[in-house]
Amino acid sequence: MLDVRHQATRDGTTTLTLGTRKVRAVWVGEGGLRHVRPLLTMAPKPHVAVARVMSSGARAVLGKAGIGWADETGAAEIALGTIIVSRTGRPLPATERVARWTPAAMAVGEALLCGTAATVAAAQRATGLSTGSCINALRTLTELKLLVSAMARGSGSARRVVDPDALLDAYTAAVHAAPARASLVVGVSWRDLVTGLRDAGAGWSRGGLDWAATGAAGAALLAPLATNVGAAEIYVDAKTQAELVAVAARAGLTLIDGGRLTLKPFPTTTTIRMTQVIDGVRVAPWPRVYADVRLVGVRGEEMAEHLREVVRGR
Repeated sequence: MLDVRHQATRDGTTTLTLGTRKVRAVWVGEGGLRHVRPLLTMAPKPHVAVARVMSSGARAVLGKAGIGWADETGAAEIALGTIIVSRTGRPLPATERVARWTPAAMAVGEALLCGTAATVAAAQRATGLSTGSCINALRTLTELKLLVSAMARGSGSARRVVDPDALLDAYTAAVHAAPARASLVVGVSWRDLVTGLRDAGAGWSRGGLDWAATGAAGAALLAPLATNVGAAEIYVDAKTQAELVAVAARAGLTLIDGGRLTLKPFPTTTTIRMTQVIDGVRVAPWPRVYADVRLVGVRGEEMAEHLREVVRGR
């Protein structure tokens, strides 16, 4: 029988003794690129990183560093001498924490990440939601331990964000777990997508259409990085598939499989109210861009972390 023992260490790692083999494992929380990078400078490096869900970017970084990994989905890639583990895992069911992120909570969370004060009055001004919706959203974020109360009750009562990165991680997880919404892929002949968005956007704005770039295009504008943007996503003021088709038709855009431009409805009231114009292009609020670009594989996660670092001032 294999003797398995474990011992916690001062640096936060756990040493597992598997027979005669000692394996150093460390918990890295959510498992994003940002969470695993500190392991690269540890001496000695751990043998295995363990997370809730290890992202594709984190997996790539750990693989290059020769560090194995495992997560709560059951997925793992570990190679330690004669010990070899390779599993794909299964998607985790939506947790209670994610399920409590209603559209109003997402709108308020997005506003808080953009610097809005955590009061009912400020949240209402930023999101345009009702007083009741803002009260419920702030209560939810407080119960999820993302906000802490600082004053007595009332519309002017103050709360503060406990940890901006924890709020960003929770918000991003909620965005990714939200039900799929309508989207429309169209073809464009633009050589440069950002330039094309600027020119087309001028026409959309003249026609009274609210729109905003997100994903890789939005990240490239908010935090330029030396990489080409091959496809773009934009939010437009539409709610249904039929309305998206009508918006595309108004702009002379043709529906095409494999097109480079995707149209989507604005996801929250904050996303449409807190857009900004950069180099002639309307861009969604940075937390939404961060969450969206995180879905674009390893390169997207690198762009997302660069965006977070730029916004946070590194």
